[in-house]
Amino acid sequence: MKSITVFCGSSFGSHDIYKEQAFLLGQTLAQQGIQLIYGGADVGLMGTIADGALAKGGKVIGVLPHFLQSKEIAHKNLTELIIVETMHERKTKMNELCDGVIVLPGGYGTLEEFFEMITWAQLGLHKKPIGILNIDGFYDDLINLVQTMVDKGFLKQVNRDMLLISDTIDDLLEKMRNYQAPTVGKWISKEEI
Repeated sequence: MKSITVFCGSSFGSHDIYKEQAFLLGQTLAQQGIQLIYGGADVGLMGTIADGALAKGGKVIGVLPHFLQSKEIAHKNLTELIIVETMHERKTKMNELCDGVIVLPGGYGTLEEFFEMITWAQLGLHKKPIGILNIDGFYDDLINLVQTMVDKGFLKQVNRDMLLISDTIDDLLEKMRNYQAPTVGKWISKEEI
C-alpha cells in the first residue's frame, strides 16, 4: 500500500486516547512510507493525524470541499491540498488517490464516508481493504450492529468479512496488507433466499 485514506472526526472526542492514536497512526504511516490522504482540515482528529504524519516527514494530501474551507480550516502545511466543490467529489477523489481506507472515531460525516466506501467495495466498484481502528472500543456497537445485519439476513457473511477490525495500528495495517477482496457479488439469487 502506497497511500491510505483516513476518515475521522473534526473534533477530538472526549478521551485523550483518540488524539494520541490519531497522531501515532499518522507517524506510523509516514515511517512506513505510506502517503496519508485525508479531509484536509487542521481541526480535531483530522488535523492531528496530518500533524503526526508531517512530524515524521510523511507526505500528506488533503481533499477539502470549497464550502468547508472556513469551517474546517484548511491545514497550512500539507504536501498538497486539493479543493473540490462537493462532498461527493471529496470522497471520489480520496478513493482515487488511495490503496486502502482506515476509519477512526468520528461522527455522522465519518460514518457516511465509511459506509459509502464499504458499499462501493461490496458492489465491486473497488477491491481496497477497509479497516476500522477500534480505539478504546469506540466502534464496538457498530461492529455488533453489522453482525446483527448478518444474523437477520440483510448482509452476507462474506461482505461482513470485508470489514477489517483491530484495536492496534500495526495489526490493522497487517490485515490490510494481506486482504483479498471476495469474489462473491452482493446480489443474492432466488435460490439463496
